[in-house]
Amino acid sequence: MSTKQFWIGFDLGGTKMLTAVYDEALKKTFQIKRKTKPDSHPFSIDRIIDTIEKMLVEWGGKRSSVQGIGIGAPGALNPETGEVVNAPNLGWKNVALRKILEDAFKVPVTVINDVDAGTFGEYSAGAAMNARCVLGVFPGTGIGGSIIYEGTILRGTASSIGEIGHLQIDENGFRCGCGNRGCLETVASRLAIAGQAAIAAYRGQAPALLAATGCDIAKIRSGALAEAIAAGDTIIEEIVRQAARRLGQGIAAAVNLLAPDRIILGGGLVEKMPDLYLSEVSAAMEPGLFPVYRSNGTVAIAQLGADAVTLGAAAHIKQHAEQQHEKEKTSSNPSAS
Repeated sequence: MSTKQFWIGFDLGGTKMLTAVYDEALKKTFQIKRKTKPDSHPFSIDRIIDTIEKMLVEWGGKRSSVQGIGIGAPGALNPETGEVVNAPNLGWKNVALRKILEDAFKVPVTVINDVDAGTFGEYSAGAAMNARCVLGVFPGTGIGGSIIYEGTILRGTASSIGEIGHLQIDENGFRCGCGNRGCLETVASRLAIAGQAAIAAYRGQAPALLAATGCDIAKIRSGALAEAIAAGDTIIEEIVRQAARRLGQGIAAAVNLLAPDRIILGGGLVEKMPDLYLSEVSAAMEPGLFPVYRSNGTVAIAQLGADAVTLGAAAHIKQHAEQQHEKEKTSSNPSAS
């Protein structure tokens, strides 16, 4: 009888859900993708359950071989209890996600921040493999950060850590969404870039972007920025490069504190303009680094793309289950320790 084990990873986004089955070697065997919020229904946790059920049916493997489910979720989480404390894009507050899914599927569940999941995915099977200390930085609407040390996602008492987007770099800067002034997000996030780009388009300085988006900030996403640069909007390239340089300055401050041997850049902006981000971030970091760290860490582009969160979530529940198994072995046989 086969004892092969499988693990489910789930990427819970504000607009889409991606769930996949991984084998013991973290090789993906099946996945499905659905809208988070269907056109005619409000979002609820039942849709997550239904999506996993649908995948299991279409996958066709033995349900009993699934050993656990890992969820990468947005918003403020309590990783100890698996509760989603506040996820504005989902309209959730104090949702006991882990307990609900464990009751539904009768397997262990872990719930972690989506940036933590993405970084852990890169550590497990991507650009951060074999690193001792990893700093993941994902510029998007905000700027997400994650820290992995010797295979463990670092976290606070009741939350994830690594909020690099809220490092203050200018005490007199713009007001951030968090309420403080001059956070890194105010100058280096996609939202900050889109604001400057919209002004440039309105002034007639970025004709390609104007034709594509009509100055609508909501439409100025990573792909539109990259396409405008390719079409010759030099001011848009200047705006993005400046934001990447500011990101590099912020990362340098984090490196001086953490001394990671691998810095992973990911997210939509980086995926669409990897060469630009790698060169500008690396160059901007160096002057701000403590001298001994200038040759210590390697900056790399994330490799897993859309699979990072599902793979990282699956790897995390797999690691959690293995650690629990070792604890149980030790407690049942104290002499083994």
